[in-house]
Formats: sequence, structure tokens, C-alpha cells
Amino acid sequence: MATLALDQAPAANQPGISRFDYKTHPLAWLVFAGLLVGGLAYAGVSVLTDTRGVGEELALGVFAFLVLALLIALGFEFVNGFHDTANAVATVIYTNSMPAHFAVVWSGFFNFLGVMFSSGAVAYSIITLLPVDLILNVGSAAGFAMIFALLLAAVLWNLGTWYVGLPNSSSHTLIGSVLGVGFANQLIAAGSRGGTAGVDWSQAQKVLTGLWMAPLIGFFAALLLLLVMRAVIRRPELYRAPEGDKAPPRGVRALLIFTCTAVSFSHGSNDGQKGMGLIMLILIGCAPTAYALNRTLPASATPAFVQTANVATAAFDARSGGIAMAPEQARTTLTTALQQRKVDSPQVYAALDSLSTDLTARVASYGSLSKVPAEATPNVRNDMYLVLDTTKLATKKPEGFREDELKAIKAYQSNLEAGTRFIPLWVKVVVAIALGLGTMIGWKRIVITVGERIGKQHMTYGMGATAELVAAVTILSADRFGLPVSTTHILSSGVAGASVANGAGLQGRTIAQLAAAWLLTLPAAMALSGGLYWLMLTAVKAWQLG
Repeated sequence: MATLALDQAPAANQPGISRFDYKTHPLAWLVFAGLLVGGLAYAGVSVLTDTRGVGEELALGVFAFLVLALLIALGFEFVNGFHDTANAVATVIYTNSMPAHFAVVWSGFFNFLGVMFSSGAVAYSIITLLPVDLILNVGSAAGFAMIFALLLAAVLWNLGTWYVGLPNSSSHTLIGSVLGVGFANQLIAAGSRGGTAGVDWSQAQKVLTGLWMAPLIGFFAALLLLLVMRAVIRRPELYRAPEGDKAPPRGVRALLIFTCTAVSFSHGSNDGQKGMGLIMLILIGCAPTAYALNRTLPASATPAFVQTANVATAAFDARSGGIAMAPEQARTTLTTALQQRKVDSPQVYAALDSLSTDLTARVASYGSLSKVPAEATPNVRNDMYLVLDTTKLATKKPEGFREDELKAIKAYQSNLEAGTRFIPLWVKVVVAIALGLGTMIGWKRIVITVGERIGKQHMTYGMGATAELVAAVTILSADRFGLPVSTTHILSSGVAGASVANGAGLQGRTIAQLAAAWLLTLPAAMALSGGLYWLMLTAVKAWQLG
């Protein structure tokens, strides 16, 4: 564990002594334990406060189940912290810009800030990969089996690759776990369709594109940037290995610390959101009255919701071909349309017209989402989800709508998102604590791989700066567009690209191991999560029959 006190690490060039050998002050353990226990207590108190605030009393068994699910979800973020964030500190440690013990605390703090200032856009991009029927019935046995299976699979694979020191991507792992559950769910429910309807492959393609492009972006961008640096900034000491534990020149050191900070912050803002989305699914399943709808929206937002809904509904009605449809039939039609990814038909527009009209009337009668009765909350949330995701799919081809209609539908979608896709402050705080504290544990294995086993020579100041700068810019850009990307893939490939540009060459064995981990993660995580999902469903059915 990284020390949080003023310990003095021994010089890295002393015989037999590693740059990582230092004693942890007892106060560091106390601070760490205090933050960990305090974060968990804050989560528990927040859940009780939120549920009691809307008159929802959780049975002891449900509360215990919720606590277990939250612990596993936060465990994923904790493992993500020491697995992925080690990449951010490797460069400042191996260029002597920061002592190792201080670097990980610094990185953990900025991971915390990254989560707290995140937009939330990435949180639900992964959720949309899950099967529609499981999201609509997240509180069912299948829904809880889904959440536990994908979280456990992600944690197990991350721990396995960390144990052998491989900089594997937590994003890659989680997405593979999500796809595995979706694929298994469809095979179990309707094997004749070959599993394809259990996964939103259009969204999966968007997400996976970011993952396979990340290593290429990291490698070539860092290579090009360092070549430009060498041509423009002619200071030989920037492209030589540091002498012993000598710190870099002041300006270069400031740049390296800045890029480490930027990568840590951007990692928190992107990766922290993945756990948030899963935690929201857990909360919706266990305490739907408190968390299925955003009850913090004021009553003053209702008239705008009704107005945009009415304009959008008129656009749906114009394309319905005069088909009349009851709300119950409309729900079935939209669920099927989302499963099959086919929405451009009069029947689907008639269903949108019917369900949107019914939904708008109900919200208007309640006055605001905060006044939706407990027994009506799951239905309102599911109807908003169905309308939102169907309209998003329908507007992927905007040429089918007039400009004014498209504008109204986009405004309607924004209002639906505000009502269903939200992150309570306490969720951000506990995820930030888990990710930040995770950064301070177990980071050494990955740091050594990045710092010593990718290039054939010791990392130089220029190599560290270019790899980190490329990673920070890429991740922050992805966060802006709501795309989950891999910090590990970008930074480790950036180190490889910078190593080639510096003439250092690459260690073939390590590169082969990294490539193998990159190729195996998706199928391995899919198989692991799909198998766990099947086992859990089988156990639940056996218990119910027993």
C-alpha cells in the first residue's frame, strides 16, 4: 500500500534496494481504513434515507442483498483503481518526477476528483448493451443474476491479469461481461435466434470500436509526438534514461506531473462512471420507488415535459398509418422492436404514439415525478425507458423527420433522460472513494510491467511525457462523447510507441503477452459471465422448486 505520510523512500540506485521499498506509516493504514469504512457507512445511511424519504421500507433480507450487491460493484471499482491507474503513475515514478508513495496518493486523489466531476454520459452507454427484458425486469431473479454474474466475472478476470502483472483493461473486461450475459440470456430464452437478439450489436459495435482503436491511437500518436519533440526540442537529456534517482529538469518535471494528473483525472471521469451505471441498476432493482425515477426534478419541469411530449407524439401519430393500439399492446410492440432493432414501421410508431400519450397523461396528472406513487413507479420508469430507447433508434436516420419534428423529439428524449438516467451524489462519492483508494493498493505489479518490461531501455523523460499526454487527451475526448475507452490500452501502447520513437525497441515477450490479454479478454469475460449467469439462474430455479 502507498504511504499517506511523510516516509522517505530509499534511493533507487542503492544496491539491493528497489524504488518501491519503504515502510508504511501506521497512520496511513488508519486513514485508509477510516475512508473505507466511512464511505461504506455513508452509502448505507444514504440508501436508508432515500428509501424512507419516499415511504419505501426495505425488508432486512432485501437490504442485506442490496449491501452485498453494492459491495461487489464497489469492489469492481476498487480493483479497477489499482489495476488501471497504475498506468498513470508508472511514468512519473520511472522518470523520478515523483516518489512512488507520493505518486499513487496524488493519482488516487485526482481519480476521486475525476469521478466527482464526471458527466454521467458513459454510465449508461454500457447499460444500453444489456438485454431489454433484463433492464425492464431488473428486480427479478434473472435481473439480479445478470448483475452479479457480470460484476463477478469482471472482478475475477481483473484480479487474474493483475496477479500476473498484465496491464489488462477493466473497460474491456466489463464490456465483455455485459455481452456475455446478454448472449447467454438470449440462448437460454430463445436459442433458435442464435443469441443475437440478446445483445444490442449496434451499440456494441460503437463501444468495441473505441476499444480496438485505443492501442493504435496510443501507439502511433505517442510515436509521432515524440518524433516531433525530438525534431523541435533538441535537448539530449530529455531522450536519455535518468541518472540514478536524479529528477528531470523543472519544466519537464512539471509536464510529467501534469500529464500524470490529467490521466488520473480522466481515468476517474471515464472508468468511474461504469460502476455508477451498474450501481443504479442494483438500486432500481432493490428500491424502485426511491431510484427508478429522478424524484429531485422540480414540478416546474413538468409543463416542459408535457409540451415536448405532445409535439413528439404528433410526429409519431403522423407515421402510424392510423393504427390504434392499447398501451399494453404498445409495450409489447416496443419491447420486441428494441430486441430486434427494427423500429421503422407504422406499428412501432403507433405504439410510440399510444404509450407516449398514456405516459404524458399520467405524469401530468401526478404533477411531477416526485409525486408518482410507489406502486406506479416501475411502470412509469419502464415506459419512459421504452419510449426513450425506441425514439433514439428511430432518429438514427434523421432524414425520416422534418427539422422541427426532430428538434421536438430530441427535446423529449432529453426530458426522458433527465427523469430516468441520473446519478445521486452519494453514488458518485462512494465510487470515487473506491476508485481512489484502490489506486493506493496493489499498483506495483502493473507499474513494473509498464515501466520496465515494454521497452528494452529505461523510460526517458520524453517517453513518459508523450505517452501520458496522448492518453489524457484521448480519454478526455472519449468522455466528452460518452464513449468508454481503455486507459490501459492507450497508455501501455503509448509507452510502446514512444519507446520505438526513442530508438529503444520493444521487449517481444511482454508485447506478445499484452496482445494475448487484449485478444483474450473479450471472449474470456463473455464465457465467464455467461457461465455464471446460467449457474445462478439454475440455482434460483432449483431453490424455487425445492
